Amino acid sequence: MTENIPPCPKCSCEYTYETNALVVCPECGHEWVPAESGAEGGGAPGGQVVKDAVGNVLQDGDTVVVVKALKVKGSPSGIKAGTKVRNIRLVEGVAGHDIDCRIEGFGAMQLKSSVVKKA
Repeated sequence: MTENIPPCPKCSCEYTYETNALVVCPECGHEWVPAESGAEGGGAPGGQVVKDAVGNVLQDGDTVVVVKALKVKGSPSGIKAGTKVRNIRLVEGVAGHDIDCRIEGFGAMQLKSSVVKKA
């Protein structure tokens, strides 16, 4: 097997494997079609360009800063403006949430690109 199988777009695991038409991650269980994974040029899935609140183009792996306070369901405090989020992943999310990330103290979540700016 000298094929170049892409790493998992959710957890970045290198040990993915192919099953029929899907690629599967053994660590997080995520399944996807290889052609669907993020664009190799660092763009968003589907070739769309994702821009932050200021108009800067975002790419996978960027560090962003939250520009306004966000309420988080089930949390008494929420996310404060100025919170730095490292290593973002661009996804085709639900209801405009096009950034997949992990925030310290909150865990994994999705954000809208309109509430962050590139750091």
